[in-house]
Amino acid sequence: MAFTAAVITFPGSNCDRDMAVAIERITGGTVHRVWHGDAELPSGLDFIALPGGFSYGDYLRSGAMAARSPIMQAVVAEAGRGTAVLGVCNGFQVLTEAGLLPGALMRNAGIRFVCRDVPLVVENNQSLFTARYSAGQRITIPVAHHDGNYFADSETLDRLEGEGRVAFRYADAVNGSQRDIAGVLNAAGNVLGMMPHPERMIEPAHGGSDGRALFESVLAGLGVAA
Repeated sequence: MAFTAAVITFPGSNCDRDMAVAIERITGGTVHRVWHGDAELPSGLDFIALPGGFSYGDYLRSGAMAARSPIMQAVVAEAGRGTAVLGVCNGFQVLTEAGLLPGALMRNAGIRFVCRDVPLVVENNQSLFTARYSAGQRITIPVAHHDGNYFADSETLDRLEGEGRVAFRYADAVNGSQRDIAGVLNAAGNVLGMMPHPERMIEPAHGGSDGRALFESVLAGLGVAA
């Protein structure tokens, strides 16, 4: 059975093609491009990706309007059935606004857009998305965001830490995120939101391939042939 994925495009998405190409190259599978106004997802999906960009121009709050797009009801339902869902940058913002992940992404500390390669630490390598990394491994992944400052109350942060749901942490100060959190998992472990862009670091021509293992982890974890 071949790997099948969907990449959701919202008005203002600008990393959807990058994400689709990365998934296709690494998995060899089929990637469906799905418009935000669609009410249904293709059947038999293994993986859903919400890409980076500026959905609806970040009007109201980043990801707030996209989270109420028709397709998100289907995404929430698929996540509830255990389908793997990845939200990157704006996609992470959408996942928090849709209630699939706790916390919120606020304006960066210093109120500056941050666009550079950053060092990350793999905090949990026991998840569907991180099994091909080593615990504590330092990797380099690009960021490009203005609203990537992760915030949650102390009780939520303690719960995330205690349940091993912090997937990635910034090794250096990047945007003011509480406890330097760069990526978090849902309680079931099938939804990951992260601000850094793994799809931009999958081959040497990109300057490195540290993002590749994330997609390979999903492929191996699902036991689906490319």
